[in-house]
Amino acid sequence: MQSNRANLLCTLCGVLLTACGVSEEEYMGSAGSIDRIDPRIDALVPPDALIEKLADGFAFTEGPVWDRASAHLKFSDLRSNAIHIWDDDEGLSTLLQPVFAGDVGHSSVGSNGLNMDEQGRLLLMEHGNRQVSRIEEDGSRTVLVDRYRGRRLNSPNDSAWHSNGWLYFTDPPYGLAGQEDDPARELDYNGIYRVNPDDGEIQLLERNHTRPNGLAFSPDEQTLYVANSDGANKVWYAYDVLGNGILGNPRVFFDVNDQDALGAADGLKVDVDGHLFATGPGGVWIFTPEGEHLGTIKPDEVPANVAWGDDGATLYMTARTGLYRIRLSTRGNIP
Repeated sequence: MQSNRANLLCTLCGVLLTACGVSEEEYMGSAGSIDRIDPRIDALVPPDALIEKLADGFAFTEGPVWDRASAHLKFSDLRSNAIHIWDDDEGLSTLLQPVFAGDVGHSSVGSNGLNMDEQGRLLLMEHGNRQVSRIEEDGSRTVLVDRYRGRRLNSPNDSAWHSNGWLYFTDPPYGLAGQEDDPARELDYNGIYRVNPDDGEIQLLERNHTRPNGLAFSPDEQTLYVANSDGANKVWYAYDVLGNGILGNPRVFFDVNDQDALGAADGLKVDVDGHLFATGPGGVWIFTPEGEHLGTIKPDEVPANVAWGDDGATLYMTARTGLYRIRLSTRGNIP
């Protein structure tokens, strides 16, 4: 009898919520909503999925990465010049502050994208120091690369590992106060590179992007997706990854220049089946490998980047002043 009454109450609540124009997500306290454009999204984002807000009060969160060894999330607070940790048991703590010690005349001086290597060491894409670095076990920092052909990088932004051992990364001008017009700028383009962490060898792969940002490989590593976060050209590109690891056949994967919502093509990750989870106008856009838009995860703040965490089926989202997550039916590989 109790079970029947409970079921009846749930049904009545659902009817009342629908009549009032309130979704179950809103009623149950979800920190955002989900736009379901194509029914295939239900196989990736459960119909009862809730967006959870974990922490707030940051300046501009970015670059989340899951630390397998410690079973927690590390992420950047770019404009507070800090790297924080979120742990379900311990809550929020600060790993490193400041990341950059100096003054370049603006606030975006901390780390942006973070990554982990096979030894469990943290890699930083640093804006203020204009370098890719690694934190060693003793806490010291090793510079992997800070120049290309003798000229300083702009401000490394995000990175992705290839199984060949090279780290692919983007280098837009966001860490420079004047961006393209900054007098400290030494390169006249915003490049996509790869670096060999073992010896520091760096190769320029692409110099024709206006704002190369987030990047991720397809599961078979035959395609590299790169976000272009230029407000005047909001697109995701796809490149063929050739046998030697060099990029070819650049093409637009998806164009969102017709969108008015806040946000541009920024950070992205790919699940084990090749679906893209890409931060863009209004939220995290979900695409099939063929470039079909299935829907958008929309936390209360527009996210800048995402990461797989926990067992790979949790998507963490760094969004302006807050940190969010959502549990999915798919999963991604954790570096």
